Amino acid sequence: MAEAITVARPYAEAIYRLSQEKGNAAEWSQTLRNLATVAADPQMHPLVDDPNVTPDQVYALFLDLCGKTLGDEGKNLVRTLLDNRRILLLPQICAFYEHLCAEKEGMVEAEIESAYPLTQTQTTELVAVLEKRFGRKVTAKTTVDPELIGGVRIIVGDQNIDASVRGRLQNMAATLKR
Repeated sequence: MAEAITVARPYAEAIYRLSQEKGNAAEWSQTLRNLATVAADPQMHPLVDDPNVTPDQVYALFLDLCGKTLGDEGKNLVRTLLDNRRILLLPQICAFYEHLCAEKEGMVEAEIESAYPLTQTQTTELVAVLEKRFGRKVTAKTTVDPELIGGVRIIVGDQNIDASVRGRLQNMAATLKR
């Protein structure tokens, strides 16, 4: 089976083109976040897969949970995804849509893992270095991973910058095995 992002990408791209034509990217972003939250709920997976629950019932549930935030185009998206058995891909569709919006604005997201919590000053300095390196505005999402021992690991798009002690030890071990 194809990876989720491969299947989700065309939906996100179509929604992105539509939002650019109509100038409502922010509204679509909120709609997709709401829908993705509903689709990502652990109780939704068994419901969608249950042969005793019809797509119309799942559609009605999405409408109930999303309320008035779901316009006609959002309702059409839910119906299309249900008809194509892709409703559970909403989190991936949302993520790729956000990626497309950020790319248009010249932004990139960096996932920064550190062995210890970073101070605001450290995060700001690291973001400044990344912005200079990538020539784009960087938004950072930081997490703590004590297994790194020390240092940081940064993921920007498909680039992985591993400046952690664990990464250096793994590299050293691989070199010594040669």
